[in-house]
Formats: sequence, C-alpha cells, structure tokens
Amino acid sequence: PALATALLAALAALAALPRPALARDAFALPVLPYAYDALEPHIDAETMKIHHGKHHATYVAGLNAAQPAVESGKGEAAALAALQKGAPKLGVAVRNHGGGHYNHALFWVNLAPASGPSSEPSPDLAAAIDDKFGSLEAMQEEFGKAALGRFGSGWAWLGVKPDGSLGITTTANQDNPLMESLEYPVQKMVPILGLDVWEHAYYLKYQNRRADYVKAFWNVVNWKKVSRNFEVYAKKGEAVPPTTTGGGHATEL
Repeated sequence: PALATALLAALAALAALPRPALARDAFALPVLPYAYDALEPHIDAETMKIHHGKHHATYVAGLNAAQPAVESGKGEAAALAALQKGAPKLGVAVRNHGGGHYNHALFWVNLAPASGPSSEPSPDLAAAIDDKFGSLEAMQEEFGKAALGRFGSGWAWLGVKPDGSLGITTTANQDNPLMESLEYPVQKMVPILGLDVWEHAYYLKYQNRRADYVKAFWNVVNWKKVSRNFEVYAKKGEAVPPTTTGGGHATEL
C-alpha cells in the first residue's frame, strides 16, 4: 500500500509539471484568389480542386510535420521563400514538401482568369524578355520546349539569373532553382514564373497532351503579378514571396 501510495503521488506530481505547448503549424494552405472554375476552359475546375485541395495540401502537411526551423520575424510567405535555398540539406521531407508548398503557392498567384482584364508584361519585363529572347513569342516557344523536355514530373521556370538577365530552366519533382546543392544541373536563377508539368496538373483535361496544356497555360498567366515578381524581387536577387500582393486579383490576401 505504501509503495502504491508513493507511486500515485509521484504520478500526480509529474502530471502537475508544466508541459510545453504544441507548436502551431508554421505553414498553411493558401486560399486561392479566384474560384476553382475561374481558369476554365484552360485549366478545369475538377483539376483545380484536386491539385490545390489535395496535392498542395499534402505538401503543406508534410512540411509542417517535418518542423523545419523558420526565420523569426518574417511573414509566412517570406519564411517559405527563405527556406528554399537550404532545403536540400534539411532532409528529403523539407526538400520535397517545402519545395512543393513554395512552387504551388507561387504557381497559383501567377495565374488569373482569362476573362479578366488583358494582361501583358510591364515595359521593364518586356524589355528584358526582348533583350534575352527577341520577343515574347520567342520566349514562350523556348519555355514550351523546356516544359516538354522535362522528362517525368517537374517544373519549367522563367527567372532572373545572377548576371541579371532572364533565363529558362527546369527542375525535377518539387525542386526549384532557388535550391542549392541539387545533384543535377540546374540554371541558377530567381524564378518569377513556373509551370507545373506533373501529370496531376493537367491529366484530367489533357491526358497525355502536355503540349496542349503548356500552350493553354499562357492564356491564364497573370503578367501583372509576374512583372512585380521581376521588378520588386528577382532583379535584386531576392526570392519571390508567394503572395497575391500586386497581382490585381479580386481578392488580395
């Protein structure tokens, strides 16, 4: 009896000790600044529901489960952008889920309904495109070739290289050009526009016709937002935080 009493007293004392609060998830699935059907007919509503609500949500949950250290004093979008550089050295989970979260968050805000106001690159971005590629159409053609040439799953990117000029590259899986120490060749750049070429991004509507999906993509690019990515961040060598700010969306979060 005395032993049992002592044991109970010890358990009660242990239970009374202060417990650390569970850490709040550092990252959350962003709300889209348009409806799931807003990008029709170029990107269908059912794909958007699954892509955003299932695939992207899985990357967010996986990143939170990995509990990477994030820079204090930064907003969530800025912290996510800052995480990319060292993600490959932080383990497979942070690389895959952290990259997946950033890539998708940037992807969504760079899109806008084709039915909205016409959009074209700003004079500053247009001049950079002309200087590097000769024309917007030539850039789109080169970008398309890169997107079609990425075997399997991955992303195609338009970004600003260290020398200040524009460039196009691709990455595998959920990698992006901000990441350092990737084990395969990637053009170093600050991405301002990315295209998801995983099959989950287009298969319901386009099946194996990736070329049609890539062509349709240009109808919903939000050039106002991409131009801001270029002018405010990438030209300075800074990673673009994936927010809706400056994109002219009906809802700017």
